[in-house]
Amino acid sequence: MECLNFEKIRKLTGGFLLVSLLLCVFSQPFQQYLHFPKQVRLLEGQQIEFHKTSAAAVMASGNSAEIHAHQHTVSIKGKSAGKEEMFLKLAGIPVKKTEVEVHPNIKMIPGGQSIGVKLNTLGVLIVGHHLVQTDKGKFSPGEQAGIEVGDMILEMNGKKIENMSDIAPIVQQAGEEGKPLDAVIKRDGQTIRKTIKPLKDKSGQSYKLGLYIRDSAAGIGTMTFIDPKTKKYGALGHVISDMDTKKPIVVEKGRIVNSVVTSIEKGKNGSPGEKLARFTEEGRIGNITKNSPFGIFGQLDPGAKDSTYAKPMPIALSDQVKTGPAKILTVVDGKKVEAYSIKIVSTIPQKFPATKGMVIKITDPELLKKTGGIVQGMSGSPIIQNGRLVGAVTHVFVNDPTSGYGVHIEWMLHEAGIYGGGKSPSAFKE
Repeated sequence: MECLNFEKIRKLTGGFLLVSLLLCVFSQPFQQYLHFPKQVRLLEGQQIEFHKTSAAAVMASGNSAEIHAHQHTVSIKGKSAGKEEMFLKLAGIPVKKTEVEVHPNIKMIPGGQSIGVKLNTLGVLIVGHHLVQTDKGKFSPGEQAGIEVGDMILEMNGKKIENMSDIAPIVQQAGEEGKPLDAVIKRDGQTIRKTIKPLKDKSGQSYKLGLYIRDSAAGIGTMTFIDPKTKKYGALGHVISDMDTKKPIVVEKGRIVNSVVTSIEKGKNGSPGEKLARFTEEGRIGNITKNSPFGIFGQLDPGAKDSTYAKPMPIALSDQVKTGPAKILTVVDGKKVEAYSIKIVSTIPQKFPATKGMVIKITDPELLKKTGGIVQGMSGSPIIQNGRLVGAVTHVFVNDPTSGYGVHIEWMLHEAGIYGGGKSPSAFKE
């Protein structure tokens, strides 16, 4: 009998504990504890609120943010750049820690203007092999020496190679002397040496290496932002790759120039459209110092005009971008920058730099009529939401030209050395 009573008590106790646990898990305080963020990021001067149960309390320390706990909400206001720790307490016991990061509220001048891009590679780029016709047959000395597509030739016989015209005299001299060439090659970030023996072309008196080379690239894109204080800029929002090797171009030097959009080749499913433009006589407006996955970066020349939208605009962090209506600034005719309506379909709050943070869709009837959606040359067009610069257009979906990807402006500014990474921002503050 005592064993039966004990078993009954054990089952009742287990059932009671199970019900209590379920009530706890589904209770409002516990649910709000689960959904209370582990990290909060905001800008100086910005205030945000979070809901909490009246049973919870908040404690915090530090001077970067003002944190106030009300009956059902917690308000956080950024004071100065820095970090705080905030603790959510239940029954007087700290149960969850939230990191509060306050970022400088910097302002950038949004771009939108069409620019011409001219890049000079570091050395000369190998884009292919060809056969040299000799008395003994057809051969490619470069391929036989192990030179690969995508390699960069930096030196030949101790002489620095800066452009294609530097190569022919060195090759001809080595061929006439019957000596092999000592070439310094850059491949995937590594420097290696290769020995190449030039061959005399049967059809003439010149010596050749059997290599196709290129030393520059050009195209058009769109300016994204300009730092109003230092005149640093960012554009395109994506890396420039060589059309043949598909590898990012390593920049030795480069420049951006004014360009005028002359016509639009409309996009359609399976075939992205394109802006057709010409470079203007005004010439260079800035240099190019970096070609990265987040775009091209450099500095405007003194006297270069900033933008149609010359007033600095605050930025938004990646986790502050919301789905919903927004606008892009771009040029579809001449040099006139205009605003067009889009929809941010999705946005990913990113803790680390990433190139595809947003999916956007063109909704503006006028832009759809003119371009069919996102076209080549539109890359870099700034995305504006609620009066803040939030990102840039980067890619179009081939099977749906009305939609594409965008990059968060935070990561472009980080790449430009203007913002983040422990560096003090150089732009205007609130």
